[in-house]
Amino acid sequence: MEFINTSIPEIILIKPKVHQDNRGYFVESYLQQELNNVTGHKVNFCQDNETSSKSGVIRGLHFQLPPFAQSKLVRVIDGEVLDVSVDIRKGSPTFGKHVAERLSGTNKHQLFIPRGFAHGFVVLSEKATFLYKVDNYYSAKCDSGLAFNDPALAIDWILPTDNLLLSEKDKGLPILENLDYECSQFSYLKNLYE
Repeated sequence: MEFINTSIPEIILIKPKVHQDNRGYFVESYLQQELNNVTGHKVNFCQDNETSSKSGVIRGLHFQLPPFAQSKLVRVIDGEVLDVSVDIRKGSPTFGKHVAERLSGTNKHQLFIPRGFAHGFVVLSEKATFLYKVDNYYSAKCDSGLAFNDPALAIDWILPTDNLLLSEKDKGLPILENLDYECSQFSYLKNLYE
């Protein structure tokens, strides 16, 4: 398994080793000890989630506020997505910056996204099955998000904006400048893993 720091070093691109032959393939998709060594934190995933979406669907940009903030380990088992994470940690040198990576059932790449990031993806293929682990349970009252099309973020979603499909909730998310949350809850220097 190869671990690669992205342009925001806390977001880690993971390239698992794929063993393939005429029967199919085998891949170790998660190794807790290695992930903990690479991140420098003890990450304990407690829930797995799965979505199936058609072409042009955007899910995000989502995050949960403390005390229910979540780290995620995301991957695609079928299809292809553009996966995007935005730094919302006030005081971070990369605040408001993002990482975008193509994840697919073919490349088997994964991303580790720590707490303090808004996360979303757009489906580039006809359909996609997206799986992710989280290290904290969902809380409706701590659920929040960020507008996918905030001009200040300058995210290239690859597909024409007019063709994108969003939930009603996601259509009403605020831009980063207008987020109604205490940025100090995601302080860059605060250890969110305690």
